Amino acid sequence: MDVLSVCPHLLPLNASKTYYKGFINVLERQFKIEIQLKLPGVLKDARFTCDWQLSQLLHCHRNIITQRLHHSNTLAGFLVELKTIIERQLELMHFKRAVKQSPSYYDRIVTDIEELGWDKLTSVDTEFRVLQLTAKDNAMREHTFKIELTNQYPVEAPRCTFDLPISFTPHWNQNACLKDIYNQFILQLEHFSEFWDDLDEVDKNTWILEPERPTRSAVYRRIACGNNASLSLTVDPLHPRLLPECRFLGPDHVIQEFRDSMNSNLDQWNPDTSLLENLQTLLGRKFPSPSNSKKEDFSTECGICYAYRLETQIPDQVCDDNRCKQPFHQTCLFEWLKALPSSRQSFNVVFGECPYCNKPITVKMPM
Repeated sequence: MDVLSVCPHLLPLNASKTYYKGFINVLERQFKIEIQLKLPGVLKDARFTCDWQLSQLLHCHRNIITQRLHHSNTLAGFLVELKTIIERQLELMHFKRAVKQSPSYYDRIVTDIEELGWDKLTSVDTEFRVLQLTAKDNAMREHTFKIELTNQYPVEAPRCTFDLPISFTPHWNQNACLKDIYNQFILQLEHFSEFWDDLDEVDKNTWILEPERPTRSAVYRRIACGNNASLSLTVDPLHPRLLPECRFLGPDHVIQEFRDSMNSNLDQWNPDTSLLENLQTLLGRKFPSPSNSKKEDFSTECGICYAYRLETQIPDQVCDDNRCKQPFHQTCLFEWLKALPSSRQSFNVVFGECPYCNKPITVKMPM
């Protein structure tokens, strides 16, 4: 057993190996340490120093650590003992944090949960600080939210995270309880029933390219309209039946027909009709659906990196040539064209040739 195998990040800084400097890792924590020996391999009268965090952690063990340093046979053996002491102190510190609340704190939380109903609680951490709760709206859709309690609970308001399309902060006072937050959340769910009804219909009957797994807070959808053509829309959660913000993505010669149809049918938008039905009226056709097509028909891989998703990007840059129509990620195409000596750049646009058919193609610089 050597020093490197015990502490890979603790290295000798001189040829005689009497001065070591680096880090010791224990329970996913990293501490800076230094060890100076008077003679190579001799730990008697050696000097040990560390950063302030480890110094505070080992405050009560300084004499023991000094004794073990001077009497250990090898430096590696001392480091093993040191790691054991640090590990015990970290576990003790974690235990103290877990039990430092008074019994009345836990009594209050348990009482609040019992009043709310244990069936509403889906998970809770070991310290009874982070609670995951579930609720159902009028359409029996399940919604989850998280409550983080502070040391001053219930005097201080809990921190809440809700899966809602707009921000929401529940009202709180020191006489409130978890059930009050739950009831306020239920009231918020009722405001978005029509919004979720319409988006559920869209998600069920069309191919959603983005986001891959829409959450209840997502107001954005990218819907496949056909090969290399898609509709990007952002819906107002408070007024879902109003015309959403729409933008077609794809080569101009493909999406121009969709644009013309939408512009000519704008006067047919009906606020009393569902979002999907209105969109199909504007386009004069139905969207491809899971019942009559495959998502692979619209999820074409990038012609450069051969992947569909590149971090958050999907291939939305398409060659305008009808015989090619090869899609690319914006980043991939930009880097490809920049590397070619025949390409040229004007401001934030690069002009070059398609990697597949050599026809002219342009791409904007990725943000």
